[in-house]
Amino acid sequence: MDLESFISSAVILLIAASLMIILFKRLGLGSIAGLLVAGIIVGPHTPGPYITTHVEGVRSFAELGVVLLLFVIGLEIKPSRLWSLRREVFGLGSLQIIFTASAIAGFALLNNWPWKASLVIGLTMAVSSTALVMEMLHDKGEIASPHGSSAFGVLLMQDLAIVPMLALIPVLAGPETFSVSIPGWKQLGIVVGLFLLVFGFGKYVVPFALEKLAHQRNREGFVVVMMLSVFLAAWAMHRAGLSFALGAFLMGVFLSVSRYSMQIEAYIEPYKGILIGLFFVAVGMSIDLRSIVASPLIFVEYALVVICIKIVIMFVLCLLFGLDRSLAIKISFLLAQGGEFGFVLLSSAKALSVIDNNTFVMGIEVISVGMLFTPLMARLGNFIAGYFVPKNEGEDQASFPDEEGAAKGRVILGGYGRVGHVVAVLLRANQIPFIAFDNDPARVAKGKDDGFPVYYGDIANPALLAAARAEQAVLVVLTVAREDTTLQAISHMRNNYPGIPVIARARDLEASGKLIEAGATRAFPELMETSLRLATDALRMVGVPVDNIDLLLSDARRRDYELVDPGQ
Repeated sequence: MDLESFISSAVILLIAASLMIILFKRLGLGSIAGLLVAGIIVGPHTPGPYITTHVEGVRSFAELGVVLLLFVIGLEIKPSRLWSLRREVFGLGSLQIIFTASAIAGFALLNNWPWKASLVIGLTMAVSSTALVMEMLHDKGEIASPHGSSAFGVLLMQDLAIVPMLALIPVLAGPETFSVSIPGWKQLGIVVGLFLLVFGFGKYVVPFALEKLAHQRNREGFVVVMMLSVFLAAWAMHRAGLSFALGAFLMGVFLSVSRYSMQIEAYIEPYKGILIGLFFVAVGMSIDLRSIVASPLIFVEYALVVICIKIVIMFVLCLLFGLDRSLAIKISFLLAQGGEFGFVLLSSAKALSVIDNNTFVMGIEVISVGMLFTPLMARLGNFIAGYFVPKNEGEDQASFPDEEGAAKGRVILGGYGRVGHVVAVLLRANQIPFIAFDNDPARVAKGKDDGFPVYYGDIANPALLAAARAEQAVLVVLTVAREDTTLQAISHMRNNYPGIPVIARARDLEASGKLIEAGATRAFPELMETSLRLATDALRMVGVPVDNIDLLLSDARRRDYELVDPGQ
């Protein structure tokens, strides 16, 4: 493809994606459904202009977005929380795969499918879309909610189960295609060795390198090392026979305890957003409406049966594991679709002639259309679940992984220098939850020594504010010395979170005026406040009554220091 063709395809894709995202957001179905429909429009299976016929190649490349998505999810889940999900992963997740695969395979056998094809289609449809579900939960801030945690545990088990599923395909194809080139003990050793490699890099090597680069203010090097860590972990787990996405997720988990985790997420978010968007477009491009129209009743029958089986089994298992009916309904509707790894299983089975082309096409269509309707099914599940919870019971909010508690209702502190430290001490003394950011690694280290949740990051970066859940904050306090950084942070807050009050430190009255004009709720000129404090002590020492001094101070601040401004 030459440059002109590439740009033309990009223009067509961006126009379709933009229009569909706006439309589906307006309909309340979210941007993911819009991207899937945009993929149908620009795909090779619909009349009109299309961007490529190599849909599988586009989808394979765009799966890098799934890798980055799982890395970001890992950054938000500390190892302790991952361990707490072991019941959902190995219990609920394992049983869901076994019972769902058995039920769908049984339905296929009843419809006279060959037993090998029935088993493959059962295993394929048992897994759900990690990319789709986690992106939806991430956008809504529900990853740490009860239904988000349980859904994630099931999805993680499904990702782990892909490995034995893929290993089973050559066995089904026959002994001539199946050979064991590596002994089992050696294969286990490779898995353990590469896991330790990822752990060592994520726990020690990468944080050490990022700290050195942060001291040097080397942003480009920081981003390169960060991306290297993601793809190194993905490659290592792939070499061990596991999935790329699982390796990236583990690297994210290991880096989640680092003080650089929030800035890493802020840097990686744009790349993740573009690639995951392209992935959903590629899934939409896989939907061949002509094949569906050719046999609509058969397609609708299979799609509805798969969705109903997955909902019923997931619902019953959730109840058996002690979840209430509201959560069980949310989870079962959220995981009712097929997943992106189903494309891999079906492609492998077709390549080894375990399934024929008709089965392959039907499987691809059921997965793709199921993903298309997932936002609608999730809304339906939430609507039904609403009848089983008390009206005054609110949604559990996701929390950012820090020691201070949930993201909702906390203060965001920009800068941990001299002034920021004082603010942090007073917030802690009054038991007010907060999170602080500073782009000086030495100050971040001091904050850690002080026992405060201080993370490395540029408070003027809008992606950092988004990752810190600024929309859930009650207040933003900016104490950074650089005026341009403060102005940028205020501008981003006003544009994206207009309802959140912002108070800022200013150098003098002129700087204070600029910050107020930019949108700060209050700005305190440091030099003027120092002068007032000096004058206050002087007045006390010469016998002026305290009430008079307090009245003078409050009047000066109320009138924006007009009484004491030498420029007046």
